[in-house]
Amino acid sequence: RLEEFLRIIKVAAGLGVKKIRLTGGEPLVRKGVVDFISKIKEIPGIEDIALTTNGALLADMAGALKKAGLNRINISLDTLVEEKFTQITRVGSLATVMKGIEKALAVGFEPVKLNVVVIAGFNFDEVLNFVALTKDKPLHVRFIELMPIGETDEWDKKKYISAGEILDIVKQEYQVVNSTGIKGAGPAKYMSIPGHLGSIGFITAMSNHFCNQCNRMRLTSEGKLRPCLHGDQELDLKALLRSNCSDQQLAKVIVKAIKEKPLQHRLKEKELSPREKMMFQIGG
Repeated sequence: RLEEFLRIIKVAAGLGVKKIRLTGGEPLVRKGVVDFISKIKEIPGIEDIALTTNGALLADMAGALKKAGLNRINISLDTLVEEKFTQITRVGSLATVMKGIEKALAVGFEPVKLNVVVIAGFNFDEVLNFVALTKDKPLHVRFIELMPIGETDEWDKKKYISAGEILDIVKQEYQVVNSTGIKGAGPAKYMSIPGHLGSIGFITAMSNHFCNQCNRMRLTSEGKLRPCLHGDQELDLKALLRSNCSDQQLAKVIVKAIKEKPLQHRLKEKELSPREKMMFQIGG
């Protein structure tokens, strides 16, 4: 229940948590999400609220989200080709998502980021098309390395493209320079292109992990707190809340989760154990 999430956020804010990101699945299909954001905004200590969306409902909701107090938006978009888009989403249209991106910019969201998981044989040939989006619009395109999230049967190493390979393609067409002026709270390393309003970034979970800089935890839709996105350890906060725990007891469990964050993920181990949950269940 949303009120349970609000209580968890309030307790976490009391422990020093300042930034909240809503992910999915698709958070914009959740009834009451706009009001939920406005209530998060009222919690003392919360300074930044971000949201990751597939963009399908963004054109209609961007204004209300901005008014509610949402600070930043990420749109997950892996292709700019309509046929490929239909293949992977099966619903909606690419045009609707692009309209949502335009609307997010129009109502004043800054930054607006595109999350692009680069996959060999699917969208590697679109890298330069995504980079071109940053020329005339203040969009920040983040290229993300494919990771084995979900059932390991779905992880095909032949589809993996490293950030270095992506950057090589970009450098064939553009001059790129390291950038430190891009606002963000995550692991992406950003680069700018002279003459472009936006930027490009890289998230290198596989080729160069950033675990020593990780300051995040995941709260799943089932109310379970995960110290590491790529681990299977979970602490059941929903069960704790429904046992009529005090805020002090809840805070103690959250602190326990923080202390139990692993030094690094296990994605590159030779034999990955099958993951019990898919990404939409974890949030991302």
